[in-house]
Amino acid sequence: MEKPPTVHDQESRRKFMLSASISLRHDVAEVAGLSSFSFGEDEEGRYVMLFKKEFAPSDEELEAYRKGEEWDPQKAEERRRLKEQAALEMEKASRTQKRPASPNSNYRDKYSHLIGTSAAKDAAHTLQANRAYGCVPVANKRDTRSIEEAMNEIRAKKRLKKGEEEATGSGSSV
Repeated sequence: MEKPPTVHDQESRRKFMLSASISLRHDVAEVAGLSSFSFGEDEEGRYVMLFKKEFAPSDEELEAYRKGEEWDPQKAEERRRLKEQAALEMEKASRTQKRPASPNSNYRDKYSHLIGTSAAKDAAHTLQANRAYGCVPVANKRDTRSIEEAMNEIRAKKRLKKGEEEATGSGSSV
């Protein structure tokens, strides 16, 4: 089993210095108004590339650098054309495969117990309101008073009850 690096170990100092120097390079590039990108996998193979902000690399170019490949604009253009062509073919294939949506079953059959099986004009009939609901006739249930009128009548009834209670209460105690 290997011994873990200690604080004063030479290897740990080198790793710290590499990461510190890379972050320092990024900071200096930012102050100078440049774009900086780090590439490479291990500490010793890691490097920083600087670009002017006006000439920043494209995403495809950065991807090539990250893979460790050389950037070739002609190859990139060819890849882009191939991707566009593949996308067009996929779109064309999806357009030709689309079929109009058709339901699995007929809703009339499914809901025939609700809508009936006869034609709508034949099945329609004039509805008449019931003359009575329970014990009270419908004619008595229609209140044409406004809310204010109804509230005033309720208040008047309460006043009458209070007046009667006071009159009966004072008359019985004497």
